[in-house]
Amino acid sequence: MADAGRVRHETEPAFVLHSYPFRETSLIVEAFTRNYGRVALVARGARRPRSVMRGVLLAFQPLLLSWGGRAELRTLHKAEWQGGLPQLAGRGLLCGFYVNELMLKLLAREDAHEMLFETYYATLRTLSNGADHAVTLRRFEQQLLKEAGYALTLDRDAATGEAINAEYSYEYLLERGPTRSLQHASSLHSPGTVYGAARGNGGSHENRLELSGQTLLDMARDDYSSPVTLQESKALMRALINHRLGNQTLNTRQLLKDLQQL
Repeated sequence: MADAGRVRHETEPAFVLHSYPFRETSLIVEAFTRNYGRVALVARGARRPRSVMRGVLLAFQPLLLSWGGRAELRTLHKAEWQGGLPQLAGRGLLCGFYVNELMLKLLAREDAHEMLFETYYATLRTLSNGADHAVTLRRFEQQLLKEAGYALTLDRDAATGEAINAEYSYEYLLERGPTRSLQHASSLHSPGTVYGAARGNGGSHENRLELSGQTLLDMARDDYSSPVTLQESKALMRALINHRLGNQTLNTRQLLKDLQQL
């Protein structure tokens, strides 16, 4: 990394996660960089018609950014488009916005995640080529939680340490991991359903979700070929992400839900 006294970073691989107007002609850019993580930059004059940055600071496109400064909000000096990625469109574009919103809300600023940077790059490529969006999102969500310090336990019972059995049903405790369910697959609780959630500030029950051991093992192997695994993994990831977000709302998730109901 650059010398702290210099506080200037040159040609850093990056993606724009979000940008919004600042003052009359500038932009605030939330960027995700390979070596410095998420950084906030001010692009002065970027909204002027003749600004060289105006058509470059686009989401979902690989860039090289140069910036400097000591404050939390740094000054962007240069942005270069690298190309190589088709523009996202349709449902892939909405999924891209969802991925970006997750990163903005789950990643701390200036915390490097080089492996996640590569995963993000690969996710954009997959979303752009029309592959199964659901599988792509599940894989990204799992990696994002791992990088944020919330790695999933998928192959061991959190209470006993025993290997997960594909024939058993498990309760996934959101703070601990899977434990053998006292109910069987034919229980009143449908797999993939969150239950036992605390109500109000005085609740004492731990949030949990019931799903099959087969789903846990499939997720551990990165195998989403089973429709049941795909359905239950979606419920699990949604519960885990909601738990980590707390009171924050995912606007893109609601948009996707609304579109499905049209």
